[in-house]
Amino acid sequence: MENRDGYLHLNTTFETLRLLIISDRKMTRITLSLSPTPTSTLPLFPPKPLSATATATTTAAPPSPTKSSSISRRIAALCPLITTAASPAFAFDFDFRISGPKDWLKEQKKKSVKYLLAPIVASKEILSYAQQLILSKDSSFEQKDMDEIRGMLNSAARDCVAEDRNSLVAFQARTGVEVCTFKLVVSNASSLLNDNDPTKLEAETRLNDLIRSFTFLNGLAKEADVQLVSNREKIADALTDTLSTLDKFEQGIMGCIEA
Repeated sequence: MENRDGYLHLNTTFETLRLLIISDRKMTRITLSLSPTPTSTLPLFPPKPLSATATATTTAAPPSPTKSSSISRRIAALCPLITTAASPAFAFDFDFRISGPKDWLKEQKKKSVKYLLAPIVASKEILSYAQQLILSKDSSFEQKDMDEIRGMLNSAARDCVAEDRNSLVAFQARTGVEVCTFKLVVSNASSLLNDNDPTKLEAETRLNDLIRSFTFLNGLAKEADVQLVSNREKIADALTDTLSTLDKFEQGIMGCIEA
């Protein structure tokens, strides 16, 4: 009887455990079924569709390893050049090798030297002809011949003698316009030189000598009695001096062009 009661008691205990396990499983299932699903976290409104650009960006294929390697090699090849170009030594070398506008202007000025020296050459020809004319006559020298020579001397001076300028040229000079052709020649020839450049200063000195020589020559031609042979000889000597001064002035201009 006692064994039977013990068996029943043990059997009852196992049954109770089994029910508890079953009950626990059911509760677990219920709990899982009541837990929030992922769909419960979705927004109330559906998301906007992606644009074509975003879709293309999202679906774009990653860059090819071959292209990336090629770009990397190009960048690596350019890095030394960029570093060298940024250095002061390279900048100086670059500026020193490439001819700039100043060199180009200098070459153009050398090519146009013929036109730049044209007024000087023309004045020398006029003075030489006047010298031949004044020495070609003796006692037959007339006033009209001297008037012709004076006109030639004024033309050769190129408006650089203030006393011989006509009213229009004198008015232009008073308004600040440069009318002396020889001064314009110096300014043009030395335009690429500094103000204190020795070559430019030498050309300006020879210009002043030339203007003084023309001033003396023209004044002598106005005041001298051309009927006297000795006076005509003085004028001829002054012509020789002016021609020599013109030669020196031409050399000064050539020095500015070639500097």
